Amino acid sequence: MSVDRALASAGGNMCIPEDAVNAAIAWAVKLHFNAPSAETRRAFDTWREAAPAHAAAWQRVQALATDAGRTPNALVADTLRRADAATAARAPGRRRMLAWLAAGGVAALAGKVTYDRAPWQRLLADVSTGVGDQRTLTLEDGTQIVLNTDSAISTAFAREQREVVLRRGEVLVATGADVPAHRPFWVRTPYGSLQALGTRFDVRLDDDGARLSVQEGAVRVHPGGGDRAILAEAGQRWRFDRAGAVPAPASGLRDDSWAQGVIVAEDARLDDLLAELSRYRVGRIACDPRIAAVKVSGIYQVHDTEEALRFLARTHALRITTRARFWISVEPAAA
Repeated sequence: MSVDRALASAGGNMCIPEDAVNAAIAWAVKLHFNAPSAETRRAFDTWREAAPAHAAAWQRVQALATDAGRTPNALVADTLRRADAATAARAPGRRRMLAWLAAGGVAALAGKVTYDRAPWQRLLADVSTGVGDQRTLTLEDGTQIVLNTDSAISTAFAREQREVVLRRGEVLVATGADVPAHRPFWVRTPYGSLQALGTRFDVRLDDDGARLSVQEGAVRVHPGGGDRAILAEAGQRWRFDRAGAVPAPASGLRDDSWAQGVIVAEDARLDDLLAELSRYRVGRIACDPRIAAVKVSGIYQVHDTEEALRFLARTHALRITTRARFWISVEPAAA
């Protein structure tokens, strides 16, 4: 069961108490990575059925197991054990717990690919997507949000403002009119806040910053959450982090085409296109440096990356080599 279906069956985007999530992690360790007795299983059933929040917390933590085909079991086990240790030590809140989760991932795998794909942020998110999945939401004010591959958000609508927290990945936002309240609409990221000014825009998180592309209207960018603001207008692209914001050059890849299930390339670098395709599959697509700067154009389906690679191989004299289950190399055909 996906995170989203699990949450829906347990009451939709309900607010799950921190102690329920902590207890669910402890139960996951007891049940999945030990040899639980019949008494332990009965005690777990009693806890899970005691409150809707318990069932929802259990299903949310089970999202780690949902990626079992993508994430080594040892990583999940070590992650949950470290999270349980943090809980036992009375770590202050889920932010501390998530730090333990991330640390567990690095220790268990010592590899960036799986760490990047592991769903740490889903424990805090209201809605998420898996690798290769996309989802469209319509919020109560009429705002439409499209989540791209491997993304996670939370929403918080109050009397004074509307807020979306982008915890992972990428979203395309088309703000609703919010009649008659006309509350400010904010998107919060780890690198700063964005205030939408009647607009349509794309925002994406990277390891060390975020990217903003405005298709309609304007967005006020507050890097690092500070008072300094930059107005980003339609047709502009910006990159921002906690220190500031700078205009971002065009990459040759259309920023919002993914919402239609395609990547549109117009004289893009081959390595940039391959990196983009890699986001929609588990593992890595490595590009030989000799062909990294080759320019490519075309429309590539994000839900069939294998066909996209075959097409590139046919049209640009490339060789596609599968070196391991999750590792593909793209090289010159004559190499």
